[in-house]
Amino acid sequence: MTRTITLYTKDYCPYCKAAKALLHRKGARFTNHEITGKPALRAEMIQRAGGLRTVPQIFIGGVHVGGYDALTRLDARGELDGLLGLVRTA
Repeated sequence: MTRTITLYTKDYCPYCKAAKALLHRKGARFTNHEITGKPALRAEMIQRAGGLRTVPQIFIGGVHVGGYDALTRLDARGELDGLLGLVRTA
């Protein structure tokens, strides 16, 4: 069972692009909210992220993961697939 994944990004952000690329490699589908020039979406992101203002901000299954660094740490520890709801086969 896959979980809902939501990203808040800016179009010129290299970390945003890297986060989206990692999720694409995992085969994960996500909703991307491009916040450049969209103050209402930016305010939504800040509220959901507990006041954090940097991008990307990533939410998986309603849980705030954080940014790109947090996403890659989860992947390096082998925890990202489980959080994404992906089934890993041996």
